[in-house]
Amino acid sequence: MDSSDFLVKGKNKEEKEYITVVRPPMGKPPLKYIELSLLSLREGSEYYLSTKGRECLLLLLKGKIKVDYKGKTFPLGERKSVFEEKAYALYIPPNSEFTVFGEKDYEAALCFAPASIKSEAVLIKPEDVRVRKVGRDNFYREVHDVLREDIPAERLLVGETFNPPGNWSSYPPHRHDEHTPPERIWLEEVYHFRIQPERGFALMRLYDDDLTLNEALVIENGDSVIITKGYHPVVSAPGYFLYYLWILAGEERRLIPINDPKHEWVTSG
Repeated sequence: MDSSDFLVKGKNKEEKEYITVVRPPMGKPPLKYIELSLLSLREGSEYYLSTKGRECLLLLLKGKIKVDYKGKTFPLGERKSVFEEKAYALYIPPNSEFTVFGEKDYEAALCFAPASIKSEAVLIKPEDVRVRKVGRDNFYREVHDVLREDIPAERLLVGETFNPPGNWSSYPPHRHDEHTPPERIWLEEVYHFRIQPERGFALMRLYDDDLTLNEALVIENGDSVIITKGYHPVVSAPGYFLYYLWILAGEERRLIPINDPKHEWVTSG
C-alpha cells in the first residue's frame, strides 16, 4: 500500500460543474458504499440529479440554493463558507429525482450510499445540527452532527469537524473496522478537507495495531481521504484552521469506535 491508495488530491473545480471525488471500489481495502461528489454552479443556474438506488445527503458548503423535489421546494442557505456558519443539508431518499437551483454562486457536497429505504426528504437547518465540544487542550475540536442516527436513513451518517490551528482530531486515535455486533460495528469513512487560509496543510496518519498499515499523508485544501481500516488521527499546521466533512456508511448506522489502547490515557484527568 502507498498514499495513493487512500489520498485523493483536490481537483480544479473550474474544470466542470459536477465532480465525482470518490466512489467504490476506490481505496485499499476498497470502498463498498460511499460516493462523494461536489457540485459548483453560478447564481441562476440549475442542475438535475437522480439518486437511483442510492440515498443522498446534499450538504451546502457555501452559497444559497433551493431544491425542487416531488413538487416541493426546500430552501438551503445562505452559508458564506464552511468556516463561518453551521450547515444546511437535505436528505433525499433512493430512487428520487430532484433539481438544484442556484440563488447565489454555490458549492455543495453530495454524499451517496446504496439504499432501498422507503422514506421522505428531510431538510436539516443550522439549528437542527447537533454541536459537540470534543477533547481538550491541543486535541480539542468542535464536531457538528448533521445526518444523525435519529434522522431516518439506511446507511449514511454525515457531519463536520472544525479543528483549531495546531490541534489534533480523531484523537485519541480510533478505528471502526471490526464487525461483531452489537459490540462492534464496521463502518467505512471518507474525509473531505478544507483549510483556511487555503495555502495551509495538515498531516494524517493511517495505521493499524501491527503496523501492516502505517501511512503518513500530507493534506492540502480540497483533498479527500478514504478510510476503510485502521486508526486515522489528523493534525492541522499552526496558523491554519482545518475543516473536514466526514461520511460514514456500513451495514448498520451506529458508530462504536475502538480507541488505540496505547494513547487512550490522554482522556483521563
